[in-house]
Amino acid sequence: MQVRVFPIARERLLDIWQYTSEEWGDAQADDYVRGLMTAALALPTKRHLWRPVKERRLSGVYFFHHRHHYLFFKVLEEGALGILSILHENMNLPDRLRDDMEL
Repeated sequence: MQVRVFPIARERLLDIWQYTSEEWGDAQADDYVRGLMTAALALPTKRHLWRPVKERRLSGVYFFHHRHHYLFFKVLEEGALGILSILHENMNLPDRLRDDMEL
C-alpha cells in the first residue's frame, strides 16, 4: 500500500521541522521529521495500531500517536493511505483537525 501525504500534512511537517530546528537545531529537526515519516510509511503494515477518529463527520479517518504528534489518515479510493494532517498533542485536536479537513 502506498502512502500519500496531503498538502496540509506536508505543510505541518515543514512547520514541525522549523520549530524543532529553532528550539533544538537542524540535526534534531531532521531526526524528528524523519521519525514521523518513518512512522507514516509503516502505517499500512501496522493496522492494529490504527485508532478511529470518533467524530461522526470524519468517518473512515484514523489516527496514530508518534512521540508528540498525531498522524491523521484514511484509506483512499485507489487503495493508498492518505496522510491528512499531523498535529501536536497539545493542540486542540478536534478543532485543528476540522480546520485542516475544511469541515
